Amino acid sequence: MAVKSPNLDQLRTVAESLGMTMSDAELASYHALMQGNVAAYEAIDLMADYVPAVKYPRTPGYRPEGEENKYNAWYVKSEIKGAPGGKLAGKKVAVKDNVCVAGVPMMNGASILEGYTPDVDATIITRLLDAGATIAGKAHCEYYCFSGGSHTSALGPVHNPHKMGYSAGGSSSGSAALVAAGEVELSIGGDQGGSIRMPASYCGIVGLKPTWGLVPYTGVMPIELTLDHTGPMTANVADNALMLEVIAGPDGLDPRQSQTGSKQVAYTEALGTGVKGLRIGVVKEGFGLANSEADVDAKVRAAAERFKKLGATVEEVSVPMHALGPVIWTPIACEGATQQMMKDNGHGFNWKGLYVTSLIDAHSQWRNRADELSDTLKLTMLVGEWFIQTGRGRFYAKAQNLARKLRAAYDDALSKYDVLLMPTLPVKATPLPPPGAPRELIVQRAFEMLPNTCPTDATGHPALQLPCGMSDGLPVGVMLIGKHYDELTLYRAGHAFEQSGDWKSM
Repeated sequence: MAVKSPNLDQLRTVAESLGMTMSDAELASYHALMQGNVAAYEAIDLMADYVPAVKYPRTPGYRPEGEENKYNAWYVKSEIKGAPGGKLAGKKVAVKDNVCVAGVPMMNGASILEGYTPDVDATIITRLLDAGATIAGKAHCEYYCFSGGSHTSALGPVHNPHKMGYSAGGSSSGSAALVAAGEVELSIGGDQGGSIRMPASYCGIVGLKPTWGLVPYTGVMPIELTLDHTGPMTANVADNALMLEVIAGPDGLDPRQSQTGSKQVAYTEALGTGVKGLRIGVVKEGFGLANSEADVDAKVRAAAERFKKLGATVEEVSVPMHALGPVIWTPIACEGATQQMMKDNGHGFNWKGLYVTSLIDAHSQWRNRADELSDTLKLTMLVGEWFIQTGRGRFYAKAQNLARKLRAAYDDALSKYDVLLMPTLPVKATPLPPPGAPRELIVQRAFEMLPNTCPTDATGHPALQLPCGMSDGLPVGVMLIGKHYDELTLYRAGHAFEQSGDWKSM
């Protein structure tokens, strides 16, 4: 973009926006002094950007219609073949449409981004292709990922493959639906409040929110740096562990990644090792919520009993702060997303990692089209901006402090148990809001399911969603929470549970 120096009237407007009052002489002085800085911006504008090279050929693809997109789960189909061999050779992957795939359209569920095409591949895309996977296309997601239901995308709702007209969950709605429908073996999801685990539970698949920082978020559209997670969504635990092996580990471009804690691990080694001797704490506060469905709680307690029969020690444990998790998460999500994703055009500042500058340019247009934003995002921004203006960031800061206390509460329970267990969601998939539904129902269907999932986004603990039964034709999910960087134990427990019987008949 062209670099221009402000004229004196424009500089006066900038000064006034910063609370400065200047005379004409002062403005002229500062205007002259800033020209050296403007020259630096001009030099930057002329330089080529420094981004990773794109390795594998691809085409923009096409938007499938009719029976080819029965559940409205695909945004674009575009086959990208990876290496001829590798751990994921022969497996097809659907990519959540908040993930950059160079040369393939990306809209992140938002009308404002429609028409944008990234110029870089996210690190996880390169790793999947290097491992021999085939990218099958981009999966629909919710409007800028702000919904736990599947009804807010600008291109219409995603349907649950188990029951048309019902939610597939969000925000990784298409990613879950395509795996559940058997159209792909693997998919990529994202999780800031439960957006991997919520659709995985509604659709009856396996979804892992990894430890914060384990999987590089490089090239994925950010929402809030301290909440952002990306991870695998699969039909079974073995594929999930295999996929994590491929995408985990430092990439040198995501500063959140610990060079020791996030090192690559052979997660598939946990498969088939059983749960004998494993200690599982059933979190009392995860059950009996205000909107908990009795059949969901019952199926999850039955899953806990199954673990006991498989040889694990299973006991109830109380983690009182779990009930405060959604309260602590709310200011971080509302203020953090409003400031970083929206006002700061996605990436924000003070970040040493990769910036996707083309995405910044495309996303910044929301200011001219804010009326198009989804009801769920408008609500989040109204809350976030009000408290940014009136609280000066104090509530966000205090919530981040309390998130460490919440982490310590889980860590205390995990010092006595290897895994914590609770319902992934208090409810099964709900009916999609009908066309013209009141805003109150749209918002309810977007956020009613997240009390058990959002706390671990604030604390960064890994959490694995497993299907554990069916009720009224819809899946029920159980969630396992582990110690930081202990995905191995989650896979150990999850695989043993999965191998103990057909979840659909549990």
